[in-house]
Amino acid sequence: MVLKIKPFNSFHGVLELPASKSYSIRAFFVAACGGRSRIIRASDCDDAVVARKVAVALGARIKVEKKVTVIEAPVFQKLKPRLKMNVAESGTSLRFVLPLLPFYCGSAVVEGKGTLVGRPNHHLCTSLRNCGLKINGYGPEESVPINYEGGTLPGGRLSIDGSVSSQFISALMIAAPLCEEDIRLVMEGDTLVSRDYVVMTRQILARAGVEILPKGKREFLVPGGQVYQGLKDFYVPSDWGLAAFWMVAAALHTSTIVLKGVFDDTLIQSDGAIVGFLTKMGLKYARTGRAMVIEGPCALKGGTFSLKDCPDLVPIMAVAAMFAKGPTRLKDIAHARVKESDRISDLRKELLKVGANIQETPGELIITPMSDYAAGVVLDPHHDHRLAMAFAVLGTRIGVTVKDVECTSKSYPGFVKAFKSLKEGVSR
Repeated sequence: MVLKIKPFNSFHGVLELPASKSYSIRAFFVAACGGRSRIIRASDCDDAVVARKVAVALGARIKVEKKVTVIEAPVFQKLKPRLKMNVAESGTSLRFVLPLLPFYCGSAVVEGKGTLVGRPNHHLCTSLRNCGLKINGYGPEESVPINYEGGTLPGGRLSIDGSVSSQFISALMIAAPLCEEDIRLVMEGDTLVSRDYVVMTRQILARAGVEILPKGKREFLVPGGQVYQGLKDFYVPSDWGLAAFWMVAAALHTSTIVLKGVFDDTLIQSDGAIVGFLTKMGLKYARTGRAMVIEGPCALKGGTFSLKDCPDLVPIMAVAAMFAKGPTRLKDIAHARVKESDRISDLRKELLKVGANIQETPGELIITPMSDYAAGVVLDPHHDHRLAMAFAVLGTRIGVTVKDVECTSKSYPGFVKAFKSLKEGVSR
């Protein structure tokens, strides 16, 4: 599907924000490990649907009643001699399910497709092999398909490199409480990325009665033999990473936009950093626990921002920087290269088409705003949902055509509909 966007003079609207994809996926996996859970207002994006299907494959019984997903799961038991599952393009579900396999089956093959093919899992597979699992992925990066041919996850020391993805750490945290013996989970690597996602996982586990005890900046003690007690009633908060697109769009136009949702400040979201980033750049807003009101335009200014813990914000921050006063440096983003796309090189390649002044290093983007940009350019998001949505926001200022916009369903199935509700003139 191609989305042709004409420049907006102004827009106004009220939007209901989607539920957090990351919290929804974690809730489905934690619920699948035991107990009874009621997950309220879960995301219906592609990746969350995959997580729900994986929960069923692991033996959970699921019933959806309006906006409530009821999950009942027995304490882990080996269901089948062999499991076969397809996680489509969900990197999170792929990583989360791998350490759980020894508790649910004798052997398994986990397949995927599209942007998941080629994404690295070597660090996680290596850690699991060091524990005695017979598990191997395809190719040097151990991409899908991944085969598990037996072995158990014992107690003791379990190390994992956290420099590529925090998902590896979260995956082990979810599985480790099921072990009979205690596990010392040690995080290695030159740097640890996306730390807030690890905190997010610990918060969900705590709600299910599971203890993860910090023993320093790089080590956790996970007591063995824990029993998952279910999530009871868990209200999934709104997704700050998706709110970011509307926040930037509002800042760039004469606008009044109301973002309605569930803003729970007790539940961490790394993408919540967008509020601080944009406030520093000049965004003005008002907020309650149920809504955020933004009135634009806002006179944005450049600056230096570390996106070490929130690489998903790279595309939309780059677009905001194109219209700021002064250059903007997005640093600590090397791990953004192994997302659905290379969110450094692919993003730069497309923005150069409209005449952006954007420089790339291995772990940074430096954007210097220009007085004018080319209109009507066709931009390819490289099947990356966050690039597609960022390009759509860019189009509201200069007019662009976005290819493959259906890839936004990975995190935001209602994006195009919401976009069209703000202003007429968007066609497909």
